Amino acid sequence: MAVTFTDLHTESGLKSLDEFLSGKTCISGDKLTRDDIKVYAAVLANPGESFPNVSQWYESVSSQLSARFPGKAVGVRVGGQAAASEAARIHLQEKPEGDDDDDDLDLFGDETEEEKKVAAEREAAVKASSKKKESGKSSVLLDVKPWDDETDMKKLEEAIRSVELPGLLWGASKLVPVGYGIKKLQIMMTIVDDLVSVDSLIEERLTVEPINEYVQSCDIAAFNKI
Repeated sequence: MAVTFTDLHTESGLKSLDEFLSGKTCISGDKLTRDDIKVYAAVLANPGESFPNVSQWYESVSSQLSARFPGKAVGVRVGGQAAASEAARIHLQEKPEGDDDDDDLDLFGDETEEEKKVAAEREAAVKASSKKKESGKSSVLLDVKPWDDETDMKKLEEAIRSVELPGLLWGASKLVPVGYGIKKLQIMMTIVDDLVSVDSLIEERLTVEPINEYVQSCDIAAFNKI
């Protein structure tokens, strides 16, 4: 069955190829074929760790091509827009059994200026996406004190956990005696640093109505980067 890949110069195209290559050595089996060479030409550059399956396959094809063609290349140029468009839309046809023309591999010379520009734009987009994914996380321990020993601590904890924000995950909790029959709530939370401000969370959500019916004060007991 024919396999189709599109827009391999874009992040979405590379993601599709990365998923296809999961658990595979080559495009059409365990050995290098012309299918691999066609896709290799369309990818333009090794995408790196953002697409691990594509990166590993790309390095494998590169090494095998180097072994097949040990001579020194003087460089050739191929057409601009038409070539880039063709490379972005590759239709792989199923080959008949016994077809062993893989020795007649196409040679690809230096990239055109347009191809280099497309590759640079794609690489910049991948780096920006990776940087966004690397947003840090922190583990925070809060001390939540009630008004007095008559405060319903179960409802206090329920009120705290009712606060939901993107990047906020509530964790384990326990009651700790502070004296005169009063207990405070210690509760863990994990936050995505770029999404949640602990100070804003305390001042704007945990110590205002309706939660302040149970909460007298809320302080940061521990703050650790993950």
